[in-house]
Amino acid sequence: MEAIWILLLLFVLIMLAGVYAAVRAVRAAKRGIDRTVHQARRTVEETRLRARQLAQPGAAGELAQLRLSLRGSMRATSQALQAAAPQDQSLSESLVLFQRLSAHAQDLEADLKRLEQGPDKSRLAALLPDVRQRTERITHSADSLRWAVQERTQRFAHDDLDALNREIEMEAGALRHWTAVEPEEPRTDAGSWPPPEAGSRPEAAGSRPEAGSRPEAGTRSGPEAGREPEPPRPSLGARPQTEPQAWQKPWQQQSRRPENTA
Repeated sequence: MEAIWILLLLFVLIMLAGVYAAVRAVRAAKRGIDRTVHQARRTVEETRLRARQLAQPGAAGELAQLRLSLRGSMRATSQALQAAAPQDQSLSESLVLFQRLSAHAQDLEADLKRLEQGPDKSRLAALLPDVRQRTERITHSADSLRWAVQERTQRFAHDDLDALNREIEMEAGALRHWTAVEPEEPRTDAGSWPPPEAGSRPEAAGSRPEAGSRPEAGTRSGPEAGREPEPPRPSLGARPQTEPQAWQKPWQQQSRRPENTA
């Protein structure tokens, strides 16, 4: 029994979701159709106004020109504000001011449309300076607001681009900063491997003598430079001298006795 109630509840939820999705789709389609119809009407009306501006000189042609100027200025300002408002929250006051200006523009549009459809041309010529002045004031306000929004957006874009360029220059400098690793020269010490070859000679110029090696006679320095080298001392197994020495006595200068051969 519980399973049946659960299935009925799921069926009802699915039906409600389907109805909600269908209503949303119908409303979206209706908004799209209304938008398309509004754009088509606006295009047709602006085309008619341009044709009347060229075909009817005088007050009627100037009235059509004022309507075209008013519609174009208000539409361009609205598009600029709608494009910049999501990125800049400080434009909320500008949106409020534009809504108030749009109300005045709609009233002027209605007045211009009534004057255009009126049969009395003399009244149109009398009211034309007043409506021209109102149109110029409204279009000037709309243009000023649009230009300010555009300059603000461009300024933010330039500041962002400058900051981005500085960051890119810093990153490029960091990428160019490298240190070349020089290869180490092979060492020729006793503990290095592989050992030096037997026939290899150490560097002759500027090389230091090894520890324990005696300097040659011609390379002495210091107080021993002017001293004569000492005579070599006889070793234990060396042959005795046969020539008489100056320090020997006369009886000691006789020849040595031959060794016993017995």
